[in-house]
Amino acid sequence: MTLTDTRVDKPKGPGARAQVQKFGTFLSNMVMPNIGAFIAWGLITSLFIEAGWLNLAAGGTLPADSWVAQLGGWGTRMVDGEEVANTGIVGPMISYLLPLLIGYTGGRMVYNERGPRGGVVGAIATMGVIAGTSIPMFMGAMIMGPLGGWTMKKIDALWDGKIKPGFEMLVDNFSAGIWGAILAVAGFFALSPVVTGVSTAMGAGVQVLVNNGLLPLTSVLIEPAKILFLNNAINHGVLTPLGLAQSQATGQSILFLLEANPGPGLGILLAFMLFGKGAAKASAPGAAIIHFLGGIHEIYFPYVLMKPVMIIAAIAGGASGVLMNVLFNGGLRSPAAPGSIIAVYASITPQGIVGVTISWIVAAAVSFAVGALLLRMSKDKGEGDLGAATASMESMKGKKSSVSSTLAGTGAAALSGPVRNVVFACDAGMGSSAMGASVLRKKIQDAGFSDVKVVNQAIANLTDSYDIIVTHKDLAARAAPLVPSAALYTVDNFMGSPVYDEVVEAVKAANAPTASDAPAKPKRKKKALDPNVLPREAVRLGLIAADKEDAIRMAGQTLVAIGAADEGYIDGMLERETQVSTFMGNGVAIPHGTNESRGHIRKAALGFLQFPGGVDWNGKTAYVAIPIASNSDEHVGILSALATVLADKSKAERLRTTTSVDEVLDLLAPEED
Repeated sequence: MTLTDTRVDKPKGPGARAQVQKFGTFLSNMVMPNIGAFIAWGLITSLFIEAGWLNLAAGGTLPADSWVAQLGGWGTRMVDGEEVANTGIVGPMISYLLPLLIGYTGGRMVYNERGPRGGVVGAIATMGVIAGTSIPMFMGAMIMGPLGGWTMKKIDALWDGKIKPGFEMLVDNFSAGIWGAILAVAGFFALSPVVTGVSTAMGAGVQVLVNNGLLPLTSVLIEPAKILFLNNAINHGVLTPLGLAQSQATGQSILFLLEANPGPGLGILLAFMLFGKGAAKASAPGAAIIHFLGGIHEIYFPYVLMKPVMIIAAIAGGASGVLMNVLFNGGLRSPAAPGSIIAVYASITPQGIVGVTISWIVAAAVSFAVGALLLRMSKDKGEGDLGAATASMESMKGKKSSVSSTLAGTGAAALSGPVRNVVFACDAGMGSSAMGASVLRKKIQDAGFSDVKVVNQAIANLTDSYDIIVTHKDLAARAAPLVPSAALYTVDNFMGSPVYDEVVEAVKAANAPTASDAPAKPKRKKKALDPNVLPREAVRLGLIAADKEDAIRMAGQTLVAIGAADEGYIDGMLERETQVSTFMGNGVAIPHGTNESRGHIRKAALGFLQFPGGVDWNGKTAYVAIPIASNSDEHVGILSALATVLADKSKAERLRTTTSVDEVLDLLAPEED
């Protein structure tokens, strides 16, 4: 007997750039929330160490038992007749406080569903690698923090819903404590030596570049990468950990200025200010102020993307700035975040002030000279579409840039007139977009703008006829170019995203009359549920699924059983899940096929599958799955009703726990338009 292989090839996942972006952003996000602590450490270090500003101001004559020395951790003092070394707070902060903060943040990033639990275990695990080495363990924290949060999440899932009432706190506390202790011991013996070796090797590599005068060549990689998608990831995910280790050893680090030097961007914006044309020339002065003083480097990225040859100016400026720091011993005590000239001088050291000053001035001068030459030699003086360049930057970075959008005329700032049409786009235009559109439509109507049309649409069918487009963040790069005139908003939670409130505020700002002047919305009433859309036999309660794939197959078989689709549609549902998760939030998933799998649909219908024990859906727990087969919008009414139900916690709980098919059908009955 021959078995037919019905498997379909999985679509190609995100490209290398997207994967690097995702990883780099993850590293960066562990550091960014704690920048205040890094700055505090830098200020304390700059003031109180032996080579710091206070001892320098006193001519280097402060005694070893002074309060400055005690805080800075240098010299000794007599305590009860014994000579005791000053420990200070500089060393403990970089050795313990900063890595623990990173570990805590990393753990909580991975596991935040139950408060600080993931962060606490991540911090405990980080303490193990801290104690196992004598160097600042930032890389170890970036490993152990997320590992602690992720493993704790998996452990909690093992007994989720199985603990008897009254014993939850006991189990939670002891499981976190025991597992944290195990990870700390493992980190001490297993990971510390590995990370120490890697850190030492990387530090040696940097020193080789410095000794051979090759460090300026790093700008060939750093400048294009930061402009395209990895500015914060490069600075805080890679350079900051290496720079802190170097700063502790030598008093300052040049690595803090490889990406953060504001000189190259300033020079480029000055070139557009004097030799550009149109919107680029008009917006460049404001952009230069925000960039140089505010430290928002991404403000100049669209100018380079609009005229890609300007990357040469950025590289030339960056390399010259690095060279000046190498020649004149420039460096910072701690990261300059944001990359403002103010933050740079707040982190500067006495020995580095000359080099740093020369570096940003020379970097700005060189990038200006090269940029001006390129603009003057070109027929296009920077008259390109700055808005399109900004949209391109945002799609590459995977998020909106409020500052760049404001200057370039995109995003919410691009709403020059009233909002009439809003589209929620997803891959297939069925479950995800329909649910999101339902939630957003209700919010806009509740705000008093019943004349604003909110629709859902497959990305492939988008046209440039909408005022606002909302889509999942992972789909923004595909959707945005198809609707260039629309303001783009991205979400990662279809049910409870705060972005919906931002859209409502944009509508309020753009539309007249105001919501208070709008006529009162008539009360809506329920209508009879169409048994052809959700038949009784498609409501299945009290199910158990081994995993997400099993749940999706069960959902697909439900559609097949009621004649809504053939077996091939199930493959399309599985394929769709590899692209973007169909988990909507609040315990509900909407599995459906890809746009290409619509040929397997026989009629429009939905199913309702209840999993009281829950199903792991990409790290979230789904209790209800609503499979969809539709070539039009027959299902939208039920999804609208579902969105309303989920907004009511008591009704949502009834859907998860009911044993009555009639109750499900009643709760999901749509309302009259």
